[in-house]
Amino acid sequence: MANPREIHRRMRSVKNIQQITKAMKMVAAARLRRAQEKAASTRPFADKIENLLLTVVKGASGDVSQKDAPLLAQRPVRKTGFIVVAADKGLAGSYNSNLLKHAVAEIAETENYYLITVGRKAKEFFQHRGYDVAKDIFGLSDKPNFDYAEQIAKAAVDAFKSGEVDEVKLISTRFKSALSYTPETLNLLPVQPPAAEGQGKGEAGAEAGDVLFESPAEGMLAQLLPYYVNTKIYAALMQSAASELGARMTAMSSATDNASDLLRSLELSYNKARQAGITREINEIVGGAEALQQS
Repeated sequence: MANPREIHRRMRSVKNIQQITKAMKMVAAARLRRAQEKAASTRPFADKIENLLLTVVKGASGDVSQKDAPLLAQRPVRKTGFIVVAADKGLAGSYNSNLLKHAVAEIAETENYYLITVGRKAKEFFQHRGYDVAKDIFGLSDKPNFDYAEQIAKAAVDAFKSGEVDEVKLISTRFKSALSYTPETLNLLPVQPPAAEGQGKGEAGAEAGDVLFESPAEGMLAQLLPYYVNTKIYAALMQSAASELGARMTAMSSATDNASDLLRSLELSYNKARQAGITREINEIVGGAEALQQS
């Protein structure tokens, strides 16, 4: 059994760690509320972009040429691009591992891949395992902004327009609650108008004849498609940020509770060791007294 001094030193160490995990839990909880609010606030804009895209596609006269809207171009898939959105930091439970396992399974189904990693953990994971990472972006995984989304979108769009990839998939997590999130794969490029996916809603159901275009619909489509891609990526980043913060809050809460359980166990061991030391000292005193009497 360890002596009381060693146990007491370990108790101090556990208490210090508990204070850190408790603080991290509170910070994650506060940031999670803000992330949820931001994620909710982006939905109306994303819905409006989808409705507007469907309306413009309907209003485009005839077939839209690849020159007018290259992001709609459908071609045989020889190489697939993947955008994997993970975290910059750890201490988030199984958030990163579950997402990256899902990404590895998706990449394994393709013969040729083009990999864009978002988040330091994704970059380190794939580079450590010998994957060829074409571009890595990190630094704002838990507090993304629209500029960050545009930076990611530009890398994907440039690869698609140049013909380096024939499709782009976005791998991220969908936030359900602080305790629940699921990895998912979205088809990002080529852009599929919401009607093709059965997602048309609200104003998107309007006939193209009800809308007057000041400029040709084809020209508007060329400008709208990049915004649509940016919005899709930004929404995914917001969902991933909320998932990361929820996972970190849950992990830090569990770590704080485990530290409390460990402290109780250490206190019991400390009391036992201290009692054993006292008993040993009493026995030594009694034994010495008896030896003096016999002498």
